[in-house]
Amino acid sequence: MKLNMPEAELFIPDGTEEEAALARTTHLAIGAHQDDLEIMAFDGIAQCFQQADKWFTGVVVTSGSGSPRTGLYADYSDEDMVKIRREEQKKAALIGDFAAQFLLDFPSNAVKDGKDNRASHDLAAILKATQPEVVYTHNLADKHDTHVGVTMKVISAIRQIPEEMRPKKLYGCEVWRDLDWMVDEEKVLFDVSSHENLQAALLGVFDSQIAGGKRYDLATMGRRRAHATYTASHGVDETTGLSFAMDLTPLVEDKDMEALELIQKHVRQFQQDITTRIRKVTATGN
Repeated sequence: MKLNMPEAELFIPDGTEEEAALARTTHLAIGAHQDDLEIMAFDGIAQCFQQADKWFTGVVVTSGSGSPRTGLYADYSDEDMVKIRREEQKKAALIGDFAAQFLLDFPSNAVKDGKDNRASHDLAAILKATQPEVVYTHNLADKHDTHVGVTMKVISAIRQIPEEMRPKKLYGCEVWRDLDWMVDEEKVLFDVSSHENLQAALLGVFDSQIAGGKRYDLATMGRRRAHATYTASHGVDETTGLSFAMDLTPLVEDKDMEALELIQKHVRQFQQDITTRIRKVTATGN
């Protein structure tokens, strides 16, 4: 497969031939940065882990050169960070038993540029080669511009390929803004209670981020545990870990629907939920 960036790479942990490795993919996750997949798409990793008939493939779109750093990594250059984050992502692919791991190596500004189609072309080629049943990416309400840019490239890529090759489900997942605010009936709930040791290992391998100044490992596990408890106010905990997603499948099924239209619908539902609840407990009803 020919990819746009000269340093782009396809890593296949078990050494399977490229075409066969990609064709076995059932679950595909597309994230902006190294460690995003492990934060947002553990549902897919867990479903495929050590399964003969299910395989997870990861795609990291950017090089990750601009990450914050301190301590051991304080004096690392952007080039140094690219190298170490690439190796960390490969380690995660090995630990998580991935079918394959793409490192597309785009600069963030290319992903945030709506007129730059290179990333969406690469993603379309990957989607054709893998033809996954499920795709995970960032949600449309994420507060990181690069994350939202990746989501828009994913939507564009899916719309470029024939309908029979498109995924059955497209989920927008949590990283830089969680989805607790969505009304309950619209949330997609992923039970991520299993394999806590694997979750910890996958998050912990990104030492350049954790020791470099951001405790993504603790924050991610804490969010999953908090969701499990706070998702229902009148019931006992049924899981020890939940992650939420936004169903973006309508954007796959209806090529005329705009991403902005879909997210605005969810925001209006949230606003209506707040309004209804306040009016219900207000004496005047106003």
